Formats: sequence, structure tokens, C-alpha cells
Amino acid sequence: MLSITQILTVTFTLFAIIDVLGSTPIFISLKQKTGSLSGAKASITSGIIMILFLLLGEKLLNVLGVDVSSFAIAGSIILFLMGLEMVLGVEFFKSNNDAGKAGSYVPVAFPLIAGSGALTTIISLKADFAFINILIGIIINMIVVYFVIRNLHRIEKMLGKSGLMVIRQFFGIILLAIAIRMFKSSIGL
Repeated sequence: MLSITQILTVTFTLFAIIDVLGSTPIFISLKQKTGSLSGAKASITSGIIMILFLLLGEKLLNVLGVDVSSFAIAGSIILFLMGLEMVLGVEFFKSNNDAGKAGSYVPVAFPLIAGSGALTTIISLKADFAFINILIGIIINMIVVYFVIRNLHRIEKMLGKSGLMVIRQFFGIILLAIAIRMFKSSIGL
């Protein structure tokens, strides 16, 4: 049953978890590293991952013998490494000849956008919200992701090199904190 209240709640919950605006410095960094970043590929791939997880997530994890906490821990470790990369300027995710092709998928679509936080949140939302309302919330978020990534060049110009460096390091620390929080909550601390 369609519910505007549920759609808004799901949309804002996923928006906070995905944190596309906070991830902008990461997207810009990956775009600079790989040479390109497709908003359409990233948002469509992320949307498909989230919708599939909405439909089959718990079953898939059960078949693989992976619990939701383990999945969240793995995602938090990847986010932690990305945060370290941003703060320290160390390159963990090496670029290669195919980086331009894969850059929109890994690590952008997964785990940045459709990461363990978003996927475990989707599982949690299923307990309280109708499927259609969660689906619409996912689609709305992917539209926002598309427009943010599509306009990275404008954001880059507006901030300048020094502004990007400051924001990158600041959000690197935020990403580290989010990764640690995800890790702690996954292990029950």
C-alpha cells in the first residue's frame, strides 16, 4: 500500500545512510584517479544491488552462510580503508588499465552507495514498511545520486583544489568514524 509518510521516512533514512553529499570528495577523488565516473552506471548499478537485496538479501546471505553482522563488518573495513586513503594520501585501491570501466562500480556503486550500511538498513526497513514504499525510496535516492555524480565537475570548480583537499581530509575522518561505528555496532560494542 502506497504511503507518502513511509516513502519519505524510507527516503530520508536511506539518504542519511548513503550520504551521497558527504561522499562527494570520494567521488571526485575516484574520478581524478580513474579519469571518469559515470553517474548513470553508478546509480543504476547501486539501485539494482539495493533492489535485489530488498528481494533476496537475507536469503542470499543465509545461503552463503554469512550473517548480517559479518556483512556489515566487511563493508566497514572497506570504508575504513577508503577513509585512510583520503586522510593519509595512501593508495589502497590501485588504479589499473580497466579502472575507468570499473570505477563506477567498485568502490562507488558498492560499497559506497549500496554498501553494507544501506543493505542492512533495507533489511531492517522490511520489518516496518511496505515493499513498494521501500522500492520508491531506493529509486528516489538513486536519482539524487545520479545528479550529484553527474555534477561533480561543477562541485570541483566551485571548491577549487585547496577546498577539495580540506573537504577530502575532513570527510576522510568522517568516513573513518562511520566505519568504526559500523564495526562497533556489528560486533555489539
